[in-house]
Order: sequence, then C-alpha cells, then structure tokens
Amino acid sequence: MKKLFLILFTSLFLMSCKGQETEHFKILDSAQYEQVTSGNKVTVIDVRTPQEYQDGHIKNAQNINVQSADFKAKMENFDKDKPIYIYCRSGARSAKAGKILEDMGFKEIYDLKGGILSWKGALEK
Repeated sequence: MKKLFLILFTSLFLMSCKGQETEHFKILDSAQYEQVTSGNKVTVIDVRTPQEYQDGHIKNAQNINVQSADFKAKMENFDKDKPIYIYCRSGARSAKAGKILEDMGFKEIYDLKGGILSWKGALEK
C-alpha cells in the first residue's frame, strides 16, 4: 500500500510540475535559458524584489517586482507579441507572473526552471 501511495504521489507531483506549462507559458532549464538570453536582444524580467535584484541578477534583466501594485501597469509597456523571459528566486513568483502575463495577452512567456537558484551563468550586481 505504501509503495502504491508513493508511486501515485510521485506521478501527481511530476504531472503538476509539467502541468504549469501552457500554450503561451514554457519553462526552460538553465542551459536553455542562458543560450537564448545571453548576447541576444530579448526582454528579461527579474520579478523579485528590488533588494533581491541588487544582490545579483542576470545580465540585462530589468527588475519589475511581481508583488508590487503596479506590476501589470509596468508590463503593459512591453510588446505582447514578442517573447518575454522571466525569473525569480526559485520559480514560484515567476510562475505567478507568467499566469498574470498570459492573462494579459502575452503570447510567448519563458520561465527559468528553478529560478535564479538554478542559474549556472554569471550574475551582475
């Protein structure tokens, strides 16, 4: 019985992690994310707090805190038809931001799996 429960729990966990992806919201691992964002002119948004951003962020990332009251208003300044790359500390806030952006009509949203904690590249301060 314990073995069946463990298999069922593991399956549900794996499905829920993958289930966050939608037609417009995709999750990239660190290598994929770095390949696309390094040296390319793409929009990268760090959705963490300003203090977290100052402690270290991905090169060329703009800081727009998903928890701020004006998050949606600031995001309205971006072209909804162009890809947007988001990340947070571990993935929870960027998943929330991704849902907001998708609801706002953004067509291509890419999230860094595991957040900046999984980032293998250099950080700027």
